[in-house]
Amino acid sequence: MYQIKKMNKIAGLFIIISSLMTAQQRLSLLECEDAFQKNNLQLLAEQYSINMADADILQAKIWDLPQLSGQINVYNPQDRKVFDVGHAKGAQVTQLIYMGGKKKNEIAFAKSNKELAQLQFSQLLVDLKAQLHTTYYNLYYERLKLENTNRQLGYMNDLLAAYKVQSAKGNVSLKDEVRLQNIVIQLNNDKAGINKNIFDYEQDLKVLTGVADDIEPQLSESDVKDMLAAQPFGDEAELQKKALENNADYRYTIKLIDNSRLYAQWQKSLNVPDLNLGAGWDQNGGTFKNEVNLLVGIPLPLWKSNKGNVEKASFAIQQNQKNVDFQKLNLETQVQAAYRTWKIQYGQLSEIKSEDLNNRELVYNGMLNNFRKGNISLIEFADFMDSYREASLQIYDMKNGVIQAAEQLNQLVQTKIFY
Repeated sequence: MYQIKKMNKIAGLFIIISSLMTAQQRLSLLECEDAFQKNNLQLLAEQYSINMADADILQAKIWDLPQLSGQINVYNPQDRKVFDVGHAKGAQVTQLIYMGGKKKNEIAFAKSNKELAQLQFSQLLVDLKAQLHTTYYNLYYERLKLENTNRQLGYMNDLLAAYKVQSAKGNVSLKDEVRLQNIVIQLNNDKAGINKNIFDYEQDLKVLTGVADDIEPQLSESDVKDMLAAQPFGDEAELQKKALENNADYRYTIKLIDNSRLYAQWQKSLNVPDLNLGAGWDQNGGTFKNEVNLLVGIPLPLWKSNKGNVEKASFAIQQNQKNVDFQKLNLETQVQAAYRTWKIQYGQLSEIKSEDLNNRELVYNGMLNNFRKGNISLIEFADFMDSYREASLQIYDMKNGVIQAAEQLNQLVQTKIFY
């Protein structure tokens, strides 16, 4: 009795461990996005770039500290006294006064850097969210492929087992058994590739969402039909216009021009000499005893001490202007290519009607029944099963391809054009 209880406990433990190892969560895409917003480490790390930009603005507003200096007598030659502090000492306080709008320009440049950091964060958010969407849909369709392949494998394995029995008895040829074995091998090869893809996509979703369990997409074919029915959307020119208005990467390059102009303005202002203003007191060293003086100091502007940096900033403006032209052309061509890819894939998928898919399943079931009854030959059956296997995978890829193309347009245009 004790041994039985012990074995039951061990069996229960294995069941618990197995369930933990295969723990899954059914999550909708919206729930994945919520987890992504809260847990994604790349996104959380990039947020600190904005905080650091805020710190740079704070630093730009801080002035240099005033300077206090003093003097005491080291040796009095008249009375021959060392450190005659009682009769000879003085003190000065000076403050650097920025001229030419240096501080204002430095603060404006720091604020512009923060806007760049915010645009970088926005682009990272878009890129990671697009990666989340594509991975989610890839996982969904790989799971459908696996389900379809397992269904075919279930029947083919049973059929192969029956043929092996009959082959051993000499009722069917070994050639027929091998032909069925080849179909099973191909289906198992498909299954291995699909499982590898599923594992990869599950791993990617864990990293993106911070969810430790394997995620099973909470999506149905009716949901997919609704998404596909929402297409087409807009036209090529309209999408290009929206992309130029909203794409954070492109807006970043435009902002760089303003940023480089502010930097150039700041560098020019550094050529303006600053003023040192202060007050000094001298006990005995001046014309009068306990003399208080106004102190003014300014560098002599004999040459422009920041000329090289000014020229460098000017070239940066020209460089960024060229980059904007390149990014504009690049973005327009990317949208054009993505739109045309979507249009071709959507058109190909639209040619496959619901009745065509229903007919495929009717023919598939009919072939199975007729083969069992001996109404069709093994060669005809094997050829059909091989074409059915390939077409089934291709149809899932076509549906996924349309969604992925639309998601790429979302990523480029950065406006909700596809749901």
